[in-house]
Amino acid sequence: MSDFKNKNILVIGGSRGIGAAIVKRFASEGAAVKFTYTASVDAAKALADKTGAEAIHSDAKDLKALVQTVRDAGPVDVLVVNAGVVMFGDPLELDAAEVERMIDLNIKAPYFAAVEAARTMPDGGRILVIGSVNADRVPFTGLAAYGMTKSALQGMARGLARDFGHRSITVNIIQPGPTDTDMNPADGPMTELMHSVMALKQHGTADEVAGLAAYLASKEARGITGAMHTIDGGFGA
Repeated sequence: MSDFKNKNILVIGGSRGIGAAIVKRFASEGAAVKFTYTASVDAAKALADKTGAEAIHSDAKDLKALVQTVRDAGPVDVLVVNAGVVMFGDPLELDAAEVERMIDLNIKAPYFAAVEAARTMPDGGRILVIGSVNADRVPFTGLAAYGMTKSALQGMARGLARDFGHRSITVNIIQPGPTDTDMNPADGPMTELMHSVMALKQHGTADEVAGLAAYLASKEARGITGAMHTIDGGFGA
């Protein structure tokens, strides 16, 4: 594939896990990739050295800083917003400030990043946001706030798809299920519980999610917008 040769890609939250796999995938296909990171300094440096991508220190929950980062990145052909946080627990006991932080990172950051990128994005650009299958299905207790934040992305994508459609800019949500990363390892303590509700009794991989991102950013996907793309091993089946 050569869709991305000389294309400018910005990945918000790209130093580890799914974000890092997306950085590697686009870089391997000739794109000029920039990615942000917050705390994972060593991982970001190693990824930049390996791929030739540019690492940018920027905290996605600081909305003013995030908007400035997107602006400074210049016109991008593809924006991928991967930064997010998972919090679960009894809603009667969750700290309200932490829930607000999750809302800032999981909802506000994707919205403002997408809007800012669209200001200078060339016609035919792509906006991708990494959501979660929990936007559609919440089979366990303690996930109400998290599921809420991921469901909000669906309305955002549908609306922005119409707002930017006249410029042929597509907006799509990728909804992974259990994916083997350091945040949700395939041999983690909740693996058996998660696999019990899946059609395929296995975690997905970050590379598989990156492959879906590459397809949705490609020329072949120019007619796909305002849609949710679930890659979850049948978690929501």
